[in-house]
Amino acid sequence: MNNESLERELLEGISGNDSRAIERVYRENFGLVQNFILRNNGSYDDARDIFQEAMLVLYEKSKQDSFILTCQLRTFLYSICRRLWLKKLQQANRFGNPVETLAEIVPVEEEIEQKEKLDADFGHMDVSLKSLGEPCKSLLEAYYFEKKNMVEIAEQFGYTNADNAKNQKYKCLMRLKKIFFAQYKQSE
Repeated sequence: MNNESLERELLEGISGNDSRAIERVYRENFGLVQNFILRNNGSYDDARDIFQEAMLVLYEKSKQDSFILTCQLRTFLYSICRRLWLKKLQQANRFGNPVETLAEIVPVEEEIEQKEKLDADFGHMDVSLKSLGEPCKSLLEAYYFEKKNMVEIAEQFGYTNADNAKNQKYKCLMRLKKIFFAQYKQSE
């Protein structure tokens, strides 16, 4: 099923109050909206409220015979959420610029493309890290994710001192970089 017919089916599902269509739209789009709101002085609850309002707008629009979706559903929802959030910030005086000015700074499509590219890069990094092998994988996770210092890592992995652990971390990082870029080139 192509993207256009899938989105048409989702819109019909939303207008018919089909819970599967609503859940799918929520699952595929909420994360993008949540990231935007969290980056712009909001909370998880704010993101849920704004997304719910946008879903109501989409529901009302989908009920109208005259409504024609001229962009991707994801772009439409994100635009509504973005406008609602910027308006809420302006009303709360947490943002100095008027909403119209803010909406023109970064086009919505560009922002969505950047987020999707970043998600893809993180996916490549995750696959690269999983294919790195031990002890490199555990060593890098200890340093970057668990925030352990080199002395702790030296003790945990049995290196004679922190300098040796640091050298090993560097070698592991270079291996990870090589795997990541090899995989990245294959995906292009």
